[in-house]
Amino acid sequence: MRICVPSYNGGLDDYVCDHFGKAETFTIYDTESKEVEVIRNTSEHFGGFGRPPELIRAKNVDVVICGGMGAKAIALFKSYGIKVFMGASGKVKDAIDQFLAGELREADVSMGCIH
Repeated sequence: MRICVPSYNGGLDDYVCDHFGKAETFTIYDTESKEVEVIRNTSEHFGGFGRPPELIRAKNVDVVICGGMGAKAIALFKSYGIKVFMGASGKVKDAIDQFLAGELREADVSMGCIH
């Protein structure tokens, strides 16, 4: 399984960015290979092209773990078959552990930020 966590500088020891779309980087962790990949957020929010969910989809991610996310992004991820879990905080590695332990709640569009 490939898990994506929005972060500031990237990596397992970095902190979860409070809001998905404003993350500078996305830390991707593969639960099988234990490999970590950090990608920069080059979406339209940062002067590039596309939306953050499109960047994550291109990396074959199965799950996104975050603190908060907008309703539109949640809906877009759902349309891609990518599950979103919200309520994560602390270090990226702690958020992954929270998810794997079943401590995070799967998001639906009604839980999304409206601004």
